[in-house]
Amino acid sequence: MSTHADRLAALRAQLATQRLDGFVVPLTDEHMSEYVGGYAQRLAWLTGFEGSAGTAVVLPAQAAIFTDGRYTLQVREQVSGDHWAYVAVPATSVSEWLGNHAPDGARIGYDPWLHTRAWVDEATRALAERGAELVATPTNPIDALWADRPQPSAAKLTPYPDELAGRSAAEKRSEIAGWLAERRADAVVLSALDSIAWAFNIRGGDVESTPVALAYAVVRADATADLFVASEKLGDDVRRHLGDAVRVHDRLAFENHLRGLSGKRVAADPERAVAAIFDALDDGGARILAVRDPAVLAKARKNPAEIAGHEAAQLRDAGAMVRFLKWIEAAAPAGGQTELSAAAKLHDFRRQTGKLLDLSFNTISGTGAHGAIPHYHVTEESNAPIEPGQLYLVDSGGQYLDGTTDITRVVPVGTPTAEMRDRFTRVLKGHIGLATAIFPDGTVGGQLDGFARRPLWEAGLDYPHGTGHGVGAYLSVHEGPQRIAAPNYPGGGPNEPLRAGMILSNEPGYYKAGEYGIRIENLVLIEPRDVPGGEQPMLCFRTLTFVPIERDLIDPALLTPLECEWLNAYHADVLAKVGPTLDDEHRAWLAAKCAPIG
Repeated sequence: MSTHADRLAALRAQLATQRLDGFVVPLTDEHMSEYVGGYAQRLAWLTGFEGSAGTAVVLPAQAAIFTDGRYTLQVREQVSGDHWAYVAVPATSVSEWLGNHAPDGARIGYDPWLHTRAWVDEATRALAERGAELVATPTNPIDALWADRPQPSAAKLTPYPDELAGRSAAEKRSEIAGWLAERRADAVVLSALDSIAWAFNIRGGDVESTPVALAYAVVRADATADLFVASEKLGDDVRRHLGDAVRVHDRLAFENHLRGLSGKRVAADPERAVAAIFDALDDGGARILAVRDPAVLAKARKNPAEIAGHEAAQLRDAGAMVRFLKWIEAAAPAGGQTELSAAAKLHDFRRQTGKLLDLSFNTISGTGAHGAIPHYHVTEESNAPIEPGQLYLVDSGGQYLDGTTDITRVVPVGTPTAEMRDRFTRVLKGHIGLATAIFPDGTVGGQLDGFARRPLWEAGLDYPHGTGHGVGAYLSVHEGPQRIAAPNYPGGGPNEPLRAGMILSNEPGYYKAGEYGIRIENLVLIEPRDVPGGEQPMLCFRTLTFVPIERDLIDPALLTPLECEWLNAYHADVLAKVGPTLDDEHRAWLAAKCAPIG
């Protein structure tokens, strides 16, 4: 099965032996994670698609791959249109497509450890209209075909220091116990990996770029807990850290443990817990309370220690970025640089801080046409030279013990065109529009999304992704529930009220297919804002990222006086904060980049 066409044919044959007419392959794991370990990369193995979000459906005579607007170009580069139909979501859902394309009376398989119960119900209804049924498989049929499938990571857990977490794990479990008492519940199931890492003040190395460990947990109303994790991942330091109030079990014992909660009132998150978890609770006779995991919102609202840690990480990361930008400005026009060599150089600058533990995601290093693919992933096969006349886009971040960073900047190689400067300046105007927003406490992110799009909309332009995502505290670079995205854009849908302490990205963009891409991304912190004479609590954003925005791509004539004032104040802050961390040569370069505009 050396080709993806061979793998598709083999899966169809395997399904036939199981009396199945189709199978659904999502890109996730049994924790509903966005970023997954190598063992769970079934979609990539089957199709060749290397994006971070997508689903495939295989039927006897057709197959489809579902991606959102971030991957419209990438999926066509990586997945053969001879064997796969490209379907855009959210315009068409997987369930809707199944309802329209599944053969009458078909048996469509799914892995109950990779889907939510809501999806199962939705797909079941859609298939019922064709007399078809959705069938849970006891094992994943792809695993029987994937001969060299990696084993789950055996990386050790590590305790996360209380002084960085801001609260002890015992305090967090006590808070969760109080939450359970308010709901008259006996226990809550935690299955999201970042929720477990946060609640127990532990970190791991089981998912690339995300410091989490493969585990499950059940927290009880008496503030004790059961943690399900492979025993070889636990050292004495972690066992001491967890203490006697946390009972440790093998990860494989989790499902049977759920079946043993007969008669208990058990909370489980319908968005983050897979269908198999609800099935096991039902089978055991538990009374299920389907509510959001209590760690989700608490984790999103950063405490003072987490905010201070993030600020330290941002300052450290900014120094690495400034060194990189100075280097790429000289190296790219000289020739000989590629997307991979530039990404490696940036990684090296971050390593030189002496504090980098990992990247926060695979660096998006795209030049020219590749920059127009919002979530482009450079490989040895796609690696392109960085050439004069192009825009080079780099979206990257670091994982430091005290914080997680994420930043995007664009560098012109040579003299940019008037169109490039116009588009970049419009993106900058949108970035400033969001950065300066003042809004009532409880505003949802979708209400602010248009602030960043307006300058592009006024020119008949737009971008195919949300404007902002949450960021964790030495955790996931994409953290929920906070987001800034209207329902009709990827990352949109039901929006969370924005609250003080949340960290989000501010990243409008513009993408001209086949030519170039632009995105300006800083991280921002939501803080209270006192408005003289105001009648209700208000919030605002405080920018946390301090790296210069490329002045050669800005058309000052398009900026209003207030926008110029913001930009100049921002660059003054960049110079004041980052300048003292640099040597004379880099500080002089930064001073020139931060000189007033307009």
